[in-house]
Parts: sequence; structure tokens; C-alpha cells
Amino acid sequence: MMVLLYLVFLIPLSFLNKFWLLKNFLVLLSFIFLMKMSFLHYSYISFFLGYDFLSYFLVLLSIWIGFLMFMASEKLFKMSDFSEMFSITLIILLMFLVLTFFALNIFMFYMFFEASLIPVLILILGWGYQPERIQAGMYMFFYTIMASLPMLLFIFNYYFKFNSMDMNFMSADLFSVVLYYMMLMVFLVKLPMFLFHLWLPKAHVEASVAGSMMLAGVMLKLGGYGLMRFLQLFLTLGVQLNFFLINLSLLGGIIVSFTCLRQSDLKALIAYSSVVHMGLMMAGLLTLNLWGFTGSLMIMLAHGLCSSCLFVLVNLSYERLFSRSIYINKGMLNIVPFLSLWWFLLVIANMAAPPSLNLLGELMLINSLINYSYLMMPLIMVISFFSAVYCLYLYSYSQHGKFFMGLYSFKMISYRELNLIILHWVPLNLILLKSDYFII
Repeated sequence: MMVLLYLVFLIPLSFLNKFWLLKNFLVLLSFIFLMKMSFLHYSYISFFLGYDFLSYFLVLLSIWIGFLMFMASEKLFKMSDFSEMFSITLIILLMFLVLTFFALNIFMFYMFFEASLIPVLILILGWGYQPERIQAGMYMFFYTIMASLPMLLFIFNYYFKFNSMDMNFMSADLFSVVLYYMMLMVFLVKLPMFLFHLWLPKAHVEASVAGSMMLAGVMLKLGGYGLMRFLQLFLTLGVQLNFFLINLSLLGGIIVSFTCLRQSDLKALIAYSSVVHMGLMMAGLLTLNLWGFTGSLMIMLAHGLCSSCLFVLVNLSYERLFSRSIYINKGMLNIVPFLSLWWFLLVIANMAAPPSLNLLGELMLINSLINYSYLMMPLIMVISFFSAVYCLYLYSYSQHGKFFMGLYSFKMISYRELNLIILHWVPLNLILLKSDYFII
């Protein structure tokens, strides 16, 4: 309740139009919440809210990314582009996300899961850059709504069978393929899994920087979190059926890696790389191993920070060159060599090089997948190789070469922007030092 009331009282502050104030309060909230870490089964339980180890980290990630979103959107406050409305939308979105991760009741989880879609839609439609943002918003909305209606029916069916919607009592072993896919579909779209991923690159390309950060940082994690919570209802069935889904995820990852290699839009490239990461994460999660589970949690946190920061870097270029095309954002090493260092550090984090948390997460996922079946090895080898290939393509194309001749003036990087990048990168690499927490 503390976190929720804190966020509710931030809403009146939005009318002051002081983004630094909201930002500082969110930093304060993330540090207060950091102090409340616990390893008990569930902590701070109220009537239908409480958090355990899994939701704790995702709430922390949400608040942190929320604060960084305010920091990244300074241009919007400077131009007073409906900034009060923007602040309120962001805070309401944070509230819905926190409630989704805190919910102990399946129906409450579903309700807030769906509600979090609306502020994101408003962010894309209201502050997106291109006229196609309406189409992108509709894509996202209809993909999610179509897939989530079966989930609602599944929840009602579960309630009629077991007379309980409490997450603590989800110990039944259901054996119905129809119910399994009714439960699974909504999370596959949210992740997004290959074949259901078409809304994601569109939504990313059209959204403003804050929208992209929230989509990459937290919204995709809702799918993973939901799977982690609900897969325990289908253990026997999962052991038999998951093999096909794992193969589809890994094959999808390879196909999307090829798609990454022919992107000329920097944002689209990073969005497609998210699909590859989430495909690997889902494959690891569906092995139903402890290693896969832990690796999935790590990769969710790592990808949230890493992807979010890559979108920030693209936005820094976009605010200066007014283009996200890889042909115009060339030779940045000649103009802003300092920024190239950060590009390098984040691109190698994206391809899971040490010392990032991505590496540990991917090692655990790969272990889990190979333990599940030796047949996964060639797929994992190809996916790892092409991960490195499109990351190198992204880095070398945007940083090396001859810079765009139409460039007459270039504004240097401000302290705020540097701070924004550092606050993404430091947690991403420092969590590795305390990674034993995840293994507990």
C-alpha cells in the first residue's frame, strides 16, 4: 500500500509541471523500496496484495525505469507539450504495473494486466512521432485484447472448478490442452513470441522515447512474469507439449535475427532484438527447470535495463539529427567519440558479453535448454552467433564510417543525458556482483 499511496500522491504534483521534482520523488521511492527486500515466501501481505522474490525485482525495475523515463523526456517538458498530462499518464501506468506485480488474486492480476495497456496506448497515440502511430496503437491493442479474452474465460473456469482465485493455492495439475492455450496465448503476445510479435516493432518505432523505454523495460516482462506464475498449473501437460513451443521460440529467434540484419531503422533493429531475447527467455522458461526459471528472471531484468538504454541512445541521436536511419546516423565516432563508448558498452551488454547480467542469464538459459535436450545445441549456437552479428552491425554502422555531410551543427551531450545512460548501465553490471541472490 505504501508504494501505491506514494504514487497516488504524486498525481497532484504533476500539475506543478516540475519534472525534476517527480523524478526525485521516484528515485526516493525506489530507494525506500530497495530497503524492503525480503527472502520470505510472501511479504507485506494485505487483502489481495503482497510481493515475493519474483515480483519484488520487477516492481523495483518498474519504478527505476519510471524515474528514468521522466529523465529522458526533458524535451517534452521544455516545449510544454502537454507535459502535465504526460506525467499523470506515466504515474498511472506505474500504478497499474505495480498493482499487476503485487496482485495475489488471479482476477486482480488479469485486470491490472489489461489496464496497463491503456496508458501505453495513450503514450503512443499522444506523444508518438509519426502519423502511423494510430495504426501501431491499434495493432498493439487488438493483438493484446484478442489474446486476453480466452485468459478471462480460463480464470472463470478455474474459479468454478476450485472455488479460489488465490495465487498461493495454485497447486492443481490441469490436463486440458484447450485450457493450456487459453492461459498461454495472452502471455505469448505480451512477450512477444515469434508469430505474435508484429505489434512490437511497430509500437516501438512509433512511440516516443518514454513509450519505448516502458515497452522494452517493463511491459514485455509482464508476459514472462505471467508465465512464471501460471505454468505451475500445467506441469504434466507442459512436459509433453513445451518441446514444440521451445523449438518454435528458438527458430523464431533465428529468423528474427536475420530480420535484424536488414533493418535500416535503429529503433526497429533494437525492437527486433528484443524479440530474439524474449524468445530465448521463453524457451528457457518452458523447460520448467530451476535454472531456466532463474535465468529467465535475470534476463528479464538485464534486458529491461539494456534495451531501455539503447532506446535512449537512439533518441539522443534522433533529437540531434532528426532521423533514426542507419544511413544518416553514421560516423558518430568522429563527432561524439564520448557517446561511442556508451554505445559500445550497451551493445556488448545486448549481445551478452561480460560483465553484464545478460551473460549470466543467458548462460543459465543455455544450460537449462541443453539439459532439456541435446537437440537444442545447433539452434542455440546459431542464435548466439547472429546475436553478435546484428549487434556488431548496429555498432559499426552507426559509429564508424564517414559522417553525414548534411550535418551542420551538433549539440553536445548534457549532464542529464550522461546521467541517464550511467543509471541504466551501472545497475545492469553491478547486479552481477550480487547475483547469488537469484540462486537462493
